[in-house]
Amino acid sequence: MPQIDRHKDRMVKIEFVAVEDFSVLPYPERYTLTYITSGSINGLLNERPISISAPGVLCLAKDDKLQVNEKMNVSAQSFSFHPEFLNTTTLAETKDYFPAAPSIQTGLSLFQRDHLYTGVPRVTEKAYPLLFEWFFILGTEVQAQSDGRWVCRIKKYLIQILGLMEELIQNSEHSPVDTVLDYIHTNYSRKISLNDLTNCAYLNRVTLNKLFQERCGQTAIGYLLTHRLKVASDLLTHTDMSINDIARSTGFEYDTYFIKQFTARKGMSPTTYRITSRKFGTAQ
Repeated sequence: MPQIDRHKDRMVKIEFVAVEDFSVLPYPERYTLTYITSGSINGLLNERPISISAPGVLCLAKDDKLQVNEKMNVSAQSFSFHPEFLNTTTLAETKDYFPAAPSIQTGLSLFQRDHLYTGVPRVTEKAYPLLFEWFFILGTEVQAQSDGRWVCRIKKYLIQILGLMEELIQNSEHSPVDTVLDYIHTNYSRKISLNDLTNCAYLNRVTLNKLFQERCGQTAIGYLLTHRLKVASDLLTHTDMSINDIARSTGFEYDTYFIKQFTARKGMSPTTYRITSRKFGTAQ
């Protein structure tokens, strides 16, 4: 059932199921992320065989057809959300200020079906603890509603989860560059040096940067900055987090440095970007 926000007069169309038994998936009119923490399942997704062992994630759109044929000591939890939840704010909050609320685009490919994708993104060893932590926080926030910004925090972690899983799918090969990309996508909120990246890939900095230039069009550290600013842009547009909180959440030790780098890359300050992207839906 949708959540009643006890801090504001509104319904929030999200649900968290702490013990998922797979009996009613997918949930009607929802996107659903099911995180399998132990055991495994076998079955069919849209008439195609799937097999998921922990740690694993199943991404379901409302029109998917899931048939679970076998469950082996499985333990799982689900977070589901109506597409309206991807809007920046509720209609009641935006109608007097903005003509339309831009929608979160990060991670939507997880729910689109084609011949290359089955709805089961790869969960790497490095990604597992982060996904586990973020899913736990989602469940806690849904249940606790600890203050008036609980929905904002859920959007933050949802953006992070969807973004990480999308990156894992896009980089499904496993070259040294993929190893470093995995490291960046799971550790961007922490302090990262070039030495950290070269040690991760077992390459010297010249070779690593050459491979990154060929693959990504920029150096490894340049890619790290680009990814941090991409996540920050989503948080600016779709949450009400402070500039300082966003800076720290995306790996910038000082908000002044974050503002400087953001302004240099985007051509406007974070505050101006937030206002512009919400008003015109032009965030990039």
